[in-house]
Amino acid sequence: MSRKLLIWAHVVSSTGWMVLALALFVVVNHALAVPDRSAFEVALLLDVQVLQFMATTSAFTGFMLSGLTPWGYLRHWWVLAKSVITLSQLYVGIAVLSPNLGPDGSPLLMRVGSLLMASALACQVWLSVAKPFKRTPWASPAKPKTAPPWAFALCLAVPAADYALGQTLLGVPLPAVSLLVAVVYPVVRAVRSRSRAREVVRTS
Repeated sequence: MSRKLLIWAHVVSSTGWMVLALALFVVVNHALAVPDRSAFEVALLLDVQVLQFMATTSAFTGFMLSGLTPWGYLRHWWVLAKSVITLSQLYVGIAVLSPNLGPDGSPLLMRVGSLLMASALACQVWLSVAKPFKRTPWASPAKPKTAPPWAFALCLAVPAADYALGQTLLGVPLPAVSLLVAVVYPVVRAVRSRSRAREVVRTS
């Protein structure tokens, strides 16, 4: 059940991210056409308070679903492609698009950036459904085991903890715990996999 709930959280947050990217385009386009300073304030509010949280939650749940299941991080090209697209979106959205949301920002960047974000998410949906391409050259012959239910349940609590922590300290969602878990877990997984491989070699 906890695994299905984590998949549900990933689908909901990914859908929210895409819808908010389209909403951001509509608001920005209106703000640039009028021009309307209050519309820019709405765009910034949507971006900082909702879109960024949906984006980081989608990324975190996606990475953890890869790491906690036999799909893995580097076993399949479609998973690797989704990871690259996700990281690129987060960088462009947070470091490039967000600072430009205002009357003095680049109109082209605001319009194209929000549309590209929504389009990239639609592409990821297709990758998840079609699962194209074969395994990568780095795929090990042994199929990784699925993590226990408590690991999926723990990951469900991480975005909520981030939201509560960020709102309490800064007034905006802060993906601190998500970032820590998403960075540390792959290292732990790799170390465990190598240890198991060594044990297999010794016993054989």
